[in-house]
Amino acid sequence: MGEFSAVRPGTDLPRHARELRRVHDAVLAGGRPPHAPRALVERSWSRVLGLGLDPGRANARDPLPFDEVERLRRESPLALIVDELLRLADGLLLVVTDAGGVILWRAGPSALLRRADALGFGEGADWTEAAVGTNAIGTALVEAAPVQLFSAEHFEQAQHAWYCTAHPVHDPRTGELLGIVDVSGPALTLHPAVGALVETGVRLAEAQLWRHHTDHLDRLRRSAAHVIAAVRGPLLIVDDHGWVAAADGVAARDRIGAPRPGAALGVPGLGLCLPERLAEGWLVRPAGAQHALRATLDLRASPVLEVRGGSAPWRTPLTRRHAEILSLLAACGPAGLTAAQLSGRLFGDADHVVTVRAEVSRLRRAIGALVATSPYRLAEGVSLRIDRG
Repeated sequence: MGEFSAVRPGTDLPRHARELRRVHDAVLAGGRPPHAPRALVERSWSRVLGLGLDPGRANARDPLPFDEVERLRRESPLALIVDELLRLADGLLLVVTDAGGVILWRAGPSALLRRADALGFGEGADWTEAAVGTNAIGTALVEAAPVQLFSAEHFEQAQHAWYCTAHPVHDPRTGELLGIVDVSGPALTLHPAVGALVETGVRLAEAQLWRHHTDHLDRLRRSAAHVIAAVRGPLLIVDDHGWVAAADGVAARDRIGAPRPGAALGVPGLGLCLPERLAEGWLVRPAGAQHALRATLDLRASPVLEVRGGSAPWRTPLTRRHAEILSLLAACGPAGLTAAQLSGRLFGDADHVVTVRAEVSRLRRAIGALVATSPYRLAEGVSLRIDRG
């Protein structure tokens, strides 16, 4: 039968459902079942029992407020293709969740929607294993794989009247999990083709996401054509997430770090760059001598770093620890400090290398590539003045 399919073609569904109920009741009561559940189901039941959920009642549903669901919908990349996904419903109950297992969209016949409402299977509900026990959505999230469950393979008895078939949707650019597509219905209506239907829908959705991505970069490239023509020297045109739409004079990767206003970026092939906002996207080019970055660390009160060299100054608060690290790196000059040496300056010994690396990583997330690594030092083209009052 395999890990994915819950039933073989030709299975007597009522009989199989009765057998699974006996297995479910025996296993969860600590007895000896007539046969072992599928390995996938056994793993999930073990996890859920460890969480202390009760199979005899409806565990926590507590849907999110409508405004929060709307926010999650707006922020989800799946919003771009959800209409195509929901068209798969066509007589079936279909839901789309976010990467955390919260149901964001739902479509299907009104009778099935009413039955789903009674189960708490609606927009804003959390359908992770931790919330509602073994179910295709939550188990697919844990297993990082498609999951189909039939009848009493579900943990909660209230879900035994259902089948569900869930398939993860991934960002075709990065492989990042975006959410789950699930088709559910009355258990005794399960058809072997449902799994193939869901898989095909997800593959088409991922292909559509890729087309949206390439179309977006094409539009960005066209909108920045006048900038590319006017700027001398190597450059990149990137979107808000760092995806490269155009490159001139440099062998470009598909993606660089996400630009932020005033924050320096270290870009392979370009060195230290200060991204410049365009009407759409960003222009990324080497800071260069004419764009030297002048930073001031103000220690007269709570530490604040101000950076000049782009179109406008950029300021950000720093922690005392990060201000101390910047001060030490400025004092040591181009030679820089190893993690062990910086540990010695900060803590008096070389035993805090892991802590130092974590702190510098957090500092670089706050101020970009103003700090170079291997060894730690101020990046080339960056000057730092410290104002102690």
